[in-house]
Amino acid sequence: MEYLYPILIFAVMGILFGALLVVISKAFAVETDVRAVEITESLPGANCGACGYAGCADYADAIVHKGAPMNACLPGGANAAASIGEIMGISVSAAERMIPVLHCSGTCDATKRKFNFDGIQTCTAAKHFYGGTGLCSYGCLGLGDCAAACENDVISIQNGIPVFCTEKCVSCNKCAKVCPNGLIELRSEKKRVDVHCSSRNNGKVAMQACENACIGCKKCEKVCKFDAILVESTYPIIDYDKCKSCGLCVKECPRGCITKVAVKRAAPVQA
Repeated sequence: MEYLYPILIFAVMGILFGALLVVISKAFAVETDVRAVEITESLPGANCGACGYAGCADYADAIVHKGAPMNACLPGGANAAASIGEIMGISVSAAERMIPVLHCSGTCDATKRKFNFDGIQTCTAAKHFYGGTGLCSYGCLGLGDCAAACENDVISIQNGIPVFCTEKCVSCNKCAKVCPNGLIELRSEKKRVDVHCSSRNNGKVAMQACENACIGCKKCEKVCKFDAILVESTYPIIDYDKCKSCGLCVKECPRGCITKVAVKRAAPVQA
């Protein structure tokens, strides 16, 4: 009997605590909208934050309860937007596809190193030593933090700077987040004019640091008919909402810092 009483006491306590937990769980239960669960399952699960929310589940909850835009999932694209619209009972069109752009053309041929970096071979680590190894402290460090962050094999380091295979890009924006100099930006693939320099140095210092550097002459700003480009602190910024991709700034730039991406056209059919 000396063993039986303790066992009975623990059994009764277990039953009581179990019942108490059930009552508490019922009293403080948070109702889950089944639509939020279905939307989460329809999303790609990248949890990249490109939509502006912490993750796919947070974004799904915001759609159902906060009226968040249903086409903000860039990696999911048209398929995700269509699935969300079907769950919510609303017709949804996909947002414009975004692709990465590098605001630097400081290749190994155009600029030189201040010193050789023997530490951990990452851009973030190199940035902590005198602003990086390059003569231009605003330029690409070339150690591939962006390529390491990309899960879709979009980025390769060529001649000291990243090159993007935009056909594979899912617009997750992870490469832009890890760049310590903030050189990568997502822009609509329909807009084809880009600035490939981020130097804030004046003309003479900029040219000494990099052969491809912008000198802040403002010729691009003056020639634009749509007020789409503004030079701030010798740094040209394009307002893509205003830009018509006319290419006038590209022709006017004496340094070749502004380029226009050509539209890929299908080859003519042979008769």
